[in-house]
Amino acid sequence: MITNRMGSFGLIAGGLIAGLSLTATQGCDEVGNLAEQCGLVCDSEAFINGKFNVSGIAEIDAFFSATLDVSGAINATAADIKAELDGLYALVGVEAGGDFKAALDAKLSAWIDVDAGLQIKAEPARCEASLDVTAKAAAECDVMAKPGSVEVSCSGACEVEASAQADCRAAGGLTCKGTAPNFECSGTCTGECRIEAGAMCDGTCRGECEGNTNFEGRCNSECKGTCELSAGGTCGGQCTGTCEYDPGSADCEAGAEVRCSATAEANVECKGSCEGKATPPEVSAECEATVEAKAEASVQCYPPSLDISYKLTVDAGSEGDLQFKAFISSFKLRYSALLAAIARAEGLIDVSAKLGDAGVAAVNSAAGTLKASGDLKASIGAACAIGLLPDAAKLITDAAGKLSGQLQAAGSVTASIASN
Repeated sequence: MITNRMGSFGLIAGGLIAGLSLTATQGCDEVGNLAEQCGLVCDSEAFINGKFNVSGIAEIDAFFSATLDVSGAINATAADIKAELDGLYALVGVEAGGDFKAALDAKLSAWIDVDAGLQIKAEPARCEASLDVTAKAAAECDVMAKPGSVEVSCSGACEVEASAQADCRAAGGLTCKGTAPNFECSGTCTGECRIEAGAMCDGTCRGECEGNTNFEGRCNSECKGTCELSAGGTCGGQCTGTCEYDPGSADCEAGAEVRCSATAEANVECKGSCEGKATPPEVSAECEATVEAKAEASVQCYPPSLDISYKLTVDAGSEGDLQFKAFISSFKLRYSALLAAIARAEGLIDVSAKLGDAGVAAVNSAAGTLKASGDLKASIGAACAIGLLPDAAKLITDAAGKLSGQLQAAGSVTASIASN
């Protein structure tokens, strides 16, 4: 899909370059190398050397800038996935590409009941788009969008000022994140939940379970002690971790993070980033995909919390227990980082496929305008850009191909872990 879209670059070259070259060179032959003396020449090495300002035309140069940003983000994400995969394979003691599931089972069998399995509950990776980057990209591509006046909406959730609670509540999207009032969490508790009186635990129970007073692991009945809800869940006792809840008609407690999940409809302003999709304002058609690509390249995804449940077959506090905890600690770090990198990769793969169409539309639009304007410098700039489109296509397709390969390798590992 990506390669097919990128192939459309070549379709415009034959039809447009002749017209642009004619416009660009009329008069140049008459004055010898005047164009070169005035700097009206193409730098064929510009783009491959990391320069995006190749034409002097906003919507065209914005496309080349987005191509550099997205390819850079793709390469960095591919490297992140590979690093975490290499770390996970090394952790279970097998070479990359080997039978990960068999090696994981063999490793775990020394410490836990493998038949019961290693149950992993993961929150979705939290990905945040920069509203500032999106606004700047819109202003740079579309000259009609003035910097400072470009408003970007958030289709998702974001932190807002405490003063915006009434507007957010009216839109139905107000939540608070912090210490629960009186430690009674009516929403999602993440971290430690104290259940001294006994309650079901959707996480790791530490304390008493089914008569075992020195229990640690997954409890299928009531747990007495503490329940570790690393990936969040319902707390039937006191939530001493972080609670995310709907305050109803009240305001969030002082010091709590105020979050709004209806910001596209609510009259509120996000504080810096959007957990979801940053939607740019209306821009020209040729700028839409370019701005979306720049926004996606700025996205940061954070490792999700993991809840890992198991049944120990070694005594709590023993050497085997300590070895298992060390293994699980490293496993959590690697696996959660891998999930975050995968989440970022999926967005980048999708947006990279749209850049080919954006480049064609930008050059077509600029060429049509230039034919009527007779602007010699702009005509030459557009012709230069057409000559560099194949380089842009190759940069994106090569990077996307590398990332797709890493995603396939990651899929094999995540499937092995999910089936454990």
